[in-house]
Amino acid sequence: MTQEQWGQLKQKLQQSVGQSNFKNWIEPLEFARVDDGVATFHVPTSFLGNYVSQHFGDLILYQMTTLAPHVRRVQFRVAANSANRPSKPVAAAAATPESQIDSIVPSAPLDERFTFDSFVVGKPNELAHAAARRVAECGPVTFNPLFLYGGVGLGKTHLMHAIAWELKTTRPDLNVVYLSAEQFMYRFVQALRDRKMMDFKSVFRSVDVLMVDDVQFIAGKDSTQEEFFHTFNALVDQNKQIVISADRAPGEIANLEERIKSRLQCGLVVDLHPTDYELRLGILQSKVDRFRAQYPDLTLHDGVLEFLAHRITTNVRVLEGAMTRLFAFASLVRKPITLELTQDCLADVLRASERKVSIEEIQRKVSDHYNIRLSDMIGPKRTRCYARPRQVAMYLCKQMTSRSLPEIGRRFGGRDHTTIMHGVRRIEELSLQDGQIAEDLELLRRTLEG
Repeated sequence: MTQEQWGQLKQKLQQSVGQSNFKNWIEPLEFARVDDGVATFHVPTSFLGNYVSQHFGDLILYQMTTLAPHVRRVQFRVAANSANRPSKPVAAAAATPESQIDSIVPSAPLDERFTFDSFVVGKPNELAHAAARRVAECGPVTFNPLFLYGGVGLGKTHLMHAIAWELKTTRPDLNVVYLSAEQFMYRFVQALRDRKMMDFKSVFRSVDVLMVDDVQFIAGKDSTQEEFFHTFNALVDQNKQIVISADRAPGEIANLEERIKSRLQCGLVVDLHPTDYELRLGILQSKVDRFRAQYPDLTLHDGVLEFLAHRITTNVRVLEGAMTRLFAFASLVRKPITLELTQDCLADVLRASERKVSIEEIQRKVSDHYNIRLSDMIGPKRTRCYARPRQVAMYLCKQMTSRSLPEIGRRFGGRDHTTIMHGVRRIEELSLQDGQIAEDLELLRRTLEG
């Protein structure tokens, strides 16, 4: 096995593990030698060596055997000149997790998709975005910690990764550590077990920016909370920046010590609100822009994005997952992305997203909005004061529920599905020509979604 062959293998590994994992974990490896079927790599820290051994050891060994069949095992050693320590072996692929805390703690791998450029800003998240940008500028610390909270899929982790990427680019001299609360707890337990607490304290008190995701997971873990509290205080005293995220506000995290709640509330606490229609539409449009390169031959019909933005209101992950599935499905069946194909492909997602909206509720809201009786709206009268609200209700039922046209027709006094289709198309046309109709539709949608 030569250095040139190792260079070739690194290119294959980059394709297998992705750019982010490659940069964090594979690129720092230095191929040393092969003795008696054992390939040795030098690593800057034993933590990195253990992580690579546990997560990528089998893959590295497999790739090596394609060029050097006599290699039976891989091992990772801390370089002799690394922090003036003697070279120590790190177990190979079957190794136990990290056995030592090093003077350098690599961050957890960052997702290269989660940057500020790919973050879509809207009213529900503009304050959180602005605060994250301020932290990433690395100016004087004006609020410490920055505490981001909100439900699943609203962008907390995205913003934390974006801060880390920005700092890695603009301030590579800083020691920026991003990890989950579970990882913090895991390393703390390992340090206790291996009697390395002084090393652990030294490591986490020497970072310049500490970011801990999902801090609610340390609630109820008394020893971990104790160490987190002291680490927090030490960094604040040194004027080092801390960024924390959770799924709820500090005061609402059950089993979290009061002194920690108090500390977390002393900085800037920002709520990422549930997405609104405009933000969801912006996210979908940005997603489409990225898919264009992957699926250049697909045609996306008008109205599909607006339909999804209205219907899928749970969180961004569900929204993006739906788009990924939709484009992949359309590519496989080689059909344009129409509203009908969208409803067929995403029927389960749409059903899960319509729990609060029923045909009856839409009918009641529309009747109240136009100040007419429900019986008149769904009855046989054809005068315009009843027909137009009836068509609006039909349109909203088609847009906001997954019910079929015949079923919607039955709920409108037993009307034929072609009547429903005509009503839907009529409102689609009027919404482009009549500003009042468009305004009514938007107001009714907001009322129903709320």
